Amino acid sequence: MSSPEAEAPARPAPANGPSADHPPAESAAADDTGQAPEGGEAEDRDQPQTAWSARRDLVDHSPRTMNVGAQARFSGGVVGDQHGGISGGHFSGDVFLGSKTEVYQLAVPGPTAPAAASGEVPRAALEELAGCFVAEEQIMDRLLDRLRRDRVLVLSGARFSGRRTAALMLLHRLGALPVRTLVRDTSPSALADQFGERHPARGHVLCDLTTRGDQPLREPHLLAARDRLAERDAYLVVTVGPTAALEDVTVEQWRPPAPADVLAARLRALTDEETTAKLLGLPAVTDFLDRGHQPREVAAFARLLARYAAGEVTEDAIDGFSLVSLENQVQEWFEEDESSLHLRDKAFLVALAAFDDGPYALTAELSDLLYRFLQETENPARVPEVPVFGTHAGKRLQLARAELYLDDEHTEWGPVTQQKARFRDERAPLVLLREVWTGHPSSRPALIRWLRRLADDGRPLVRTRAASTVAVLARTDLPSAMALVIEPWGTSKLFRHRLVAVNALTLAHLVGTPNIPRILDAWCAGDDPRLRWVAVRAYGLVGPERPEQALAALRGAVRRLYEDTPHDTDGALAQELAQSVELLLLSAASDRVLTELRRHLDDDQAVRDLTLGGFVGACRRTEDDERYGTPLVLGWYARAAGEGGPAARGLPSLWRHALADPHTTRQALVVLRDWVLIADRSTAVEWALAALLPTLVTTAAEHQRLSHLLRTMPGEDGNPPPPVAARLLTTLPAR
Repeated sequence: MSSPEAEAPARPAPANGPSADHPPAESAAADDTGQAPEGGEAEDRDQPQTAWSARRDLVDHSPRTMNVGAQARFSGGVVGDQHGGISGGHFSGDVFLGSKTEVYQLAVPGPTAPAAASGEVPRAALEELAGCFVAEEQIMDRLLDRLRRDRVLVLSGARFSGRRTAALMLLHRLGALPVRTLVRDTSPSALADQFGERHPARGHVLCDLTTRGDQPLREPHLLAARDRLAERDAYLVVTVGPTAALEDVTVEQWRPPAPADVLAARLRALTDEETTAKLLGLPAVTDFLDRGHQPREVAAFARLLARYAAGEVTEDAIDGFSLVSLENQVQEWFEEDESSLHLRDKAFLVALAAFDDGPYALTAELSDLLYRFLQETENPARVPEVPVFGTHAGKRLQLARAELYLDDEHTEWGPVTQQKARFRDERAPLVLLREVWTGHPSSRPALIRWLRRLADDGRPLVRTRAASTVAVLARTDLPSAMALVIEPWGTSKLFRHRLVAVNALTLAHLVGTPNIPRILDAWCAGDDPRLRWVAVRAYGLVGPERPEQALAALRGAVRRLYEDTPHDTDGALAQELAQSVELLLLSAASDRVLTELRRHLDDDQAVRDLTLGGFVGACRRTEDDERYGTPLVLGWYARAAGEGGPAARGLPSLWRHALADPHTTRQALVVLRDWVLIADRSTAVEWALAALLPTLVTTAAEHQRLSHLLRTMPGEDGNPPPPVAARLLTTLPAR
């Protein structure tokens, strides 16, 4: 049996080229499917990333909703988040539990509903709205002064930010009554014609004016309207979105009031002060307000709370309203109607869902790639067009209810400060991806092409987010995600594709997708060597929550390897198996893993090689992967020795076997030499090593092996042995 690695031989990377842990991007060589072709230069340059490095990338670059490793610790001690097990993270699982059973009307009734035609706003409706309207008085005073002076005011704000309500209240406070609404598709050139003898209203509001690049709203349009309004002592407020086409027009930015203020004002109008205070103290209300909902959603929530206070709805309705509001918003984003978002904006929303909490420039770059694929899906005969200079970042994020911020991003060169973007509601990416995948199946071909292209990218962040996106899709629709994305990756010749399949399965399991362990068990026991490679890698990541089963599967795989290729038991698959054992040893389930390894150590030679190879590999790892960081296994032993844990006996036992076994003696002595060099720089490591070394000597041969190492080991760069070696030599028991 040949291993998959035999089909894709690894070549050493050039000294100044890409590393094996971070293979280069091949996106330029991608074919029509969006996936780089296998073979040729792409295959030659493809190299396997070590399991430890791959897990580090997975932890560093997984989305915040999955929070990989945040609650896990290596034996509860030395090692930080980046070395925790792939388990115990936070995930908004309620997003995926069924579908919503009640749809709430989010549009505020009466004067705040979108106007479809010209008409007068009832005065009673304006008075009712004025009774619960809140805003920063300084902003309102400034807008009133501007409107009183110029008679025309252009008010810009995000959709559903309350800009229309603000326009009505400005006219109401100015006493410009009655108020007449104008149709939104009024041509800018015909704006002045709306104020004739047939329309004697003093107040006019034009909400969401329709503009195009070839028909922008210009200053002359407003000046003509101003003259007509002055003749009739009337006023006009025009509301526009962030992307409206304007020329030489000074706009005023509308900033909505705090959701808590809007909710309190609405509740006072619907109930009494005492009831309002009680409702505002509910935990569900606090959670709702923390998520930055829109004024229309706050108004709808106030009506629901009033019904709750009257005993008409249950507490479950209150608890679920925030999520239902978010789901309704996401559905609106992807609907096709007259107010529908541009396809490029929809592509950006999908990309932001995949790269939430990631660098904005990267998200924008890859959203344009998805936009091209979506255009080709809509019209294969059309050449995809992507504007080079599009909408400003702030406007795009305002539309997406997202925000920009500065933060460090993990890279292979260390932390780098980046301008990042994220949804204000951390549940939005999960809801959005579910909606696109299940609610709009026609987008799947473009989305699959896009994900395959991401899997070929040279940046670990991009590949990891491809995996996390597919994990969410698998949680929503496992059969389709497996057949269309994960299995093609798993059977690929290229290591980087299979690695993305590993991460996708791992994260899918983390977010609660059923049957992932069953898939891994089947692949590990199957005949496809590539799928077996994927399963072996994945066991090292998902195994900490079921270490006994994971180790049993790895033992079965290594026995089969030894039976099928008895003369090639040091090949790539054997190394992968040992690396999975290494990950399990350095996981949150380390004590259970150690116990299981010791119990089966002498089962047969295949299992013994697997155990000792994984153990020595684990001993190489240091805190934060620093050259002179504390060795993780040594720190584990130091804590166990102080607390009397099982590792105080188990680790010395495995060390003695590793030093004595012909297959691992050389590697084990190299690791011990590295530990001594680290001890020369760290007193804590020296003390821990001084406590461990005596436990490794139970025979004369063991004493001779260790004493010879300490007496003869060279220092760094060919220097004499470090002074610490002589001190450690005195800790060995006399023989």
